Amino acid sequence: MAKNKIALITDSTCDAPAALREQYDIDFVPLSIIWGDEELREKVDITSEDFYKRLVTDPRFPKSSQPTPGDFVAAYERAKAKGAEEIVTITISSAMSGTVESAQQAATMVDIPVYVVDSRSNSMSLGWQVLAAARARKSGGDAQAMITAADNARKSMVYIISLDTLEYLHKGGRIGGATRFIGSLLDLKPQIYVDHETGRVEAGERSRTRKRAIKALYTDFFKRIDTSKKMHIAVLHNAAYQEASDLAAKVEREYAPAELLITIVSPVLGVHTGPRALALCGYTEDM
Repeated sequence: MAKNKIALITDSTCDAPAALREQYDIDFVPLSIIWGDEELREKVDITSEDFYKRLVTDPRFPKSSQPTPGDFVAAYERAKAKGAEEIVTITISSAMSGTVESAQQAATMVDIPVYVVDSRSNSMSLGWQVLAAARARKSGGDAQAMITAADNARKSMVYIISLDTLEYLHKGGRIGGATRFIGSLLDLKPQIYVDHETGRVEAGERSRTRKRAIKALYTDFFKRIDTSKKMHIAVLHNAAYQEASDLAAKVEREYAPAELLITIVSPVLGVHTGPRALALCGYTEDM
C-alpha cells in the first residue's frame, strides 16, 4: 500500500537530499548524462560526486538528455500500483528543459489524475517547492493544497549561483563566444540567478576573484530575501565541499535560519555550471 493516496513525483534535478526524499515519500524521474557512447541516468547510474570528479578529467564534454513521456508513464504506473489515487508532479523549469512536456504528455496516457507543475526553476529551488508540497500533504492537505504550498514557496524564492568559470556555459552553448573571451581575459567569476516568474537564468554580478565572488553571493542573497521571516536556506555546491561548509557555518552564525541544508548539485545542472560553483537558495514563510 502507498504511504500516501496522493503520490508526489519530481525529476532528478531536484536536489533535495535523498534522506528527505525518502522521509517524505518523494519519487523522481531521472534525466541523463550523455558521455561519449554512455548514457547515464543521474542519481541512478552516476552520483553527483563521481560526476564532478570525471568532469575535470575526461576530455570529452558531456551533454544532458531529458526523460521521455514513457519514463514518466512508468513512474505514474508505479505510483498507482502502490495505491496512489492522484499524482502531483513538479518539474524543472520549462524554460530550461522539455522535461515538463514529457510529464504532461505522460499524464494523458494514464488513467489516474496527474497534476503537473512547472517549478520555474531547478536544483534546491525545485527541491524546496517539492518539500513544501510534501509537508502540506503530511499535514493533511489535498493535491491543490500541495500545489499552493509549492507555489507560495516559489513566490518568495531567492536563488543565486556563483560560477568559478564561464567555460562550461560556453561549452554548453549558453553564452556567446564574445562573452567567453571577455570573461577569460579578465578572469571574471560570473554570478547568475533564476527569475522565478519567467523560469529563466539571468546574469548577475561579476567579480575578479573567487573570494570576492563568494562575498558578493552572500551579500546579494541576503539583500533579496526577507530576513525578518522564517527562512529555509540551502547551500549548494559543485564539489566545493569546504567552501560550502564554511558558507553554511556563516549563514547559521549570522542568520540562524529555521532550516539549513548543504547539498551537492545534480550532474545535469553541473554540465552547464561547471566544477566549484557555489549557490544560495531559499524561501521564507510567515512566522
